[in-house]
Amino acid sequence: MAELLRIGEVAKAVGVSVDTLRRWEADGRVTFVRQGNQRMLPAAELAGLVGAARSQSRRSSARNRLDGAVSSVTLEGPLARVELDCGFPLVALITAQSAAELELKSGDAVCAIVKTTSVHLTS
Repeated sequence: MAELLRIGEVAKAVGVSVDTLRRWEADGRVTFVRQGNQRMLPAAELAGLVGAARSQSRRSSARNRLDGAVSSVTLEGPLARVELDCGFPLVALITAQSAAELELKSGDAVCAIVKTTSVHLTS
């Protein structure tokens, strides 16, 4: 029998959340095999899914991509403050759940993607 991967293992390999994979399944983008209550993916199908996810991420309309490294991650209630070094300091506030799913830690290479229609500053 072919090796089967749990949905959590697939999510980690593809670089998306388990919820994203569930949405993809509902949209027909991926088909999981059910074993009891578990969603499983044949290991042979993982490479195609990773390739599709990468090509999907390259189709973003966001143009501001800043490569950098995580300086620190501080949990603040339901949020995580992620300090980045992109050649200049940058702070991103994301959900604590997202930080946990991404397993962010100091020294990790990341790409910050910024898309906004306006930035307002006052003094």
